[in-house]
Amino acid sequence: MPNTYRGEISADLGGRRRTLVLTLGALAELESAFGASDLMALAERFGTGRLSARDLVRIIAAGLRGAGETISDDEVAAMTVDGGAAGYVRVAADLIAATFDGAIGEAP
Repeated sequence: MPNTYRGEISADLGGRRRTLVLTLGALAELESAFGASDLMALAERFGTGRLSARDLVRIIAAGLRGAGETISDDEVAAMTVDGGAAGYVRVAADLIAATFDGAIGEAP
């Protein structure tokens, strides 16, 4: 069961229930992947609501790695999720919401 106080979520990915969390290391990975200068820039990018399929793969993969899975972006891209594309969006949105807890779009 995920620890929501640590920003963990649980999702059915690739046929099994998995825990995801965006640790500081996972967030640093996403800053690099998205060319964001800091966490606020990353949060603002997520807050636009405009994410590509590649973005979803990166977010979900970083969340799985943050939870301790050894998994590549390519492996995540090959996973299935209930609801198809909307299911992937839901997983990423839940993970972002659990991580930033309403801080997206707020001034520091």
